[in-house]
Amino acid sequence: MSLPNLDLILHFGDIPYGARHKAALPRAFVNRCIRHALAHDAEMTVRIVDAEEGQALNSSYRKKNYATNVLTFDYAQAPMVMADLVLCAPVVAAEAKEQGKSLQAHYAHLLIHGALHAQGYDHETSDKDAIEMETLEMLIMAELGLPCPY
Repeated sequence: MSLPNLDLILHFGDIPYGARHKAALPRAFVNRCIRHALAHDAEMTVRIVDAEEGQALNSSYRKKNYATNVLTFDYAQAPMVMADLVLCAPVVAAEAKEQGKSLQAHYAHLLIHGALHAQGYDHETSDKDAIEMETLEMLIMAELGLPCPY
């Protein structure tokens, strides 16, 4: 099976426990997770941020005044996917701990989740859409040899 091509920029902001997050997100791992979630070639930037930047972006773009785990900014869906994914390191770490998951497995799920959003999938539009997106996430995680995120 040939996977779509991905032109990836991976950037880490000034985050608490930065070495831990960088160790969980080697470039090849991030590339692999996203490519498995793509239907088309893509150009994506993945930025790992602190809670302050995550909250500012979520407040500015979604009018929600808290830091969330992943934000997706999609600019094009076909023939090439173009998007930025912003993951908030402290939120991801807290969720992983709370859910009893490894940090890397939780990041994988959120990278896949964000990549699907970048292609038009939306779990907030209907129960049917949520089930479709969650099913894809589970299938992709299994393809990668990672545990079910739910």
